[in-house]
Amino acid sequence: MANYLLEIGLEEIPAHLVTPSINQLAERVETFLKENRLAFEKLIKFSTPRRLAIFVEGLAEASEAIDEEIKGPSAKIAKDAKGNWSKAIQGFSRGQGATPDDLILNGDYYYAKKHIDGVKAEEILSKVGDEVISKMTFSTYMKWGNNDFLFVRPIQWIVSLLEDKVVAFDLLDVTANRFSRGHRFLANVEVELKNANDYAKKMLENFVLVDAEHRKAEISAQILALASENNWQVTLHKDLLEEVNNIVEYPTAFVGSFDEKYLAVPSEVLVTSMRDNQRYFEVYNQEGQLAPNFISVRNGNAEHIENVVLGNEKVLVARLEDAKFFWEEDQKLKIEDLVAKLAKVTFHAKIGSITEHMARTKEIAAKLAEIADLTAEEKRDVARSAEIYKFDLLTGMVGEFDELQGVMGEKYALLAGENANVAAAIREHYMPTSADGALPETKVGAVLAAADKIDSVLSFFNVGLIPSGSNDPYALRRAVQGLIRIIEKMNWHFDLSLFIDQFEGENHLEILDFVKARAQKLLLDEGLRYDIVDAAIEAVPFDLTALMQAARVIEKHQTHSPFKSTVENVARVINLSKKADHLVEIRLDLFENEAENGLYDTITALKKDWNVLPTELKFKSIVHKISPAISAYFENVMVMTEDETLRYNRLSVLTETVKLTRVLGDFSKIITK
Repeated sequence: MANYLLEIGLEEIPAHLVTPSINQLAERVETFLKENRLAFEKLIKFSTPRRLAIFVEGLAEASEAIDEEIKGPSAKIAKDAKGNWSKAIQGFSRGQGATPDDLILNGDYYYAKKHIDGVKAEEILSKVGDEVISKMTFSTYMKWGNNDFLFVRPIQWIVSLLEDKVVAFDLLDVTANRFSRGHRFLANVEVELKNANDYAKKMLENFVLVDAEHRKAEISAQILALASENNWQVTLHKDLLEEVNNIVEYPTAFVGSFDEKYLAVPSEVLVTSMRDNQRYFEVYNQEGQLAPNFISVRNGNAEHIENVVLGNEKVLVARLEDAKFFWEEDQKLKIEDLVAKLAKVTFHAKIGSITEHMARTKEIAAKLAEIADLTAEEKRDVARSAEIYKFDLLTGMVGEFDELQGVMGEKYALLAGENANVAAAIREHYMPTSADGALPETKVGAVLAAADKIDSVLSFFNVGLIPSGSNDPYALRRAVQGLIRIIEKMNWHFDLSLFIDQFEGENHLEILDFVKARAQKLLLDEGLRYDIVDAAIEAVPFDLTALMQAARVIEKHQTHSPFKSTVENVARVINLSKKADHLVEIRLDLFENEAENGLYDTITALKKDWNVLPTELKFKSIVHKISPAISAYFENVMVMTEDETLRYNRLSVLTETVKLTRVLGDFSKIITK
């Protein structure tokens, strides 16, 4: 057993690409080793902005030797009429390095036995450049020199060491060797690695902490220590910590400050300036108030740290001055004037202005307000917020810090005298801002957020701007996913098709399928069975809250004993009902036995309160009432009788049964075998 090190040295990789890149490299190395039958015990990842490295522990000296049988032609075509070997069998045996007489007849086919010797690890690893590195893919590429090779950033050096031996290979003009490089500023020299096992220790001696998790832990510890020394509270924001970790190789945290006069600016603005624009960690006093300080992390040691502090403070103050200026100037503006100017701001060239988008949103919001059973006052707040909710796009602050759209709208709305519900809705209509982001807390905000998303999706689909593949420039998938989460959180029950029905033909179906796909993804991400999800999203009516609940209820009961028979009974009813090319009014006088009366009476009794029945009870009613009635029905009734009158009467009863069960989905899509 031996250890192997692969390090790819690069120009600085953008922070957001470091982790995905090292994860991909690790996956590709692991796959490469397994495909080559080269056993190993453990694979360790190392990464910094300038290097991606994989350390393989317990690597076998050679790949596993194998004996295999390769299937050839059938015995029927192996020989001609005279008993001579056919061309097919001769060609197969030649391809396997054998003669027809070497083949083995096993059943109806001839097989060639083949022994594949193990290959030395060094020989396999020499292909890493072509088989692993050159096949990596990225969301962002760079090309350098006069070659056509693309990579996330230009490759500067490659280390390939099997214990103390270089496993050489060439990639472009770079030859893999044993020389890495130290920290760009603190040890900008070649670092000779005499043995793969020396890697982490040797790099640390040259001011490079290659273990990303250890580096992150060190950053966290330093930040928390500074906060403790100054009696501050600090939150180690996950995304910010990840980003900072991926822009430094040797971290040193430090404290900076700014003038207290800037605290007059809303804290959201200050935090955005520090966290989003400068990658600083904001700090709070023990009362939870923002302090005029920040913590940042230097890519280097503590030498001359005071100059680093001054430089960072200078950059931050420039941003805070801008923020203070916009905050003061924006308060001189009037909401109505800004709203009027939105008529000249394009929502999209094919769709129209933001004013037109807001007008459509207002109509949709009014319908949702009715569905959500809002009070008269809440409905007025919905209408008012829909009239003005995009006004802050024309403020100086949002123009400078677009991350604050909505946030500043709430601030300025309150200053202008709008009530809290209206102001909150302006902020909340952007929610959620990520796949699992926070949702609106107010009813008014939820209605406005949902209405805005519905109009956006309908408008873009209506002009043919439909996401395809991974291409989604208008973030419509995120909008629909957010819409579903809002609807479910607020427990709204309505048929979304009512809003989609204004479109006919392909547009209607495309939008419906698009929404279904997002609901499907959310449920699959929860770990639900694919066939159960597939069944639930076909629920009628297209009530998103109900179908999400139905999928979870069905999933919960899938292991219960009546589940299989229930699904099969309902599926049989569904399949038979499809044979009804037209329906008739059900005639009770045509019923010939108690089984017919039993099924009809069961669905008639359930139909009365079906719409208000909780999903769990609906499913239990199907299991314990409808399914037994269906079983008795099929034991005693011939549905597809030659008597047309009886046949259509019975098919109409089955169709009414399907209408009840279809509220939970299409049971015929659930697999029971």
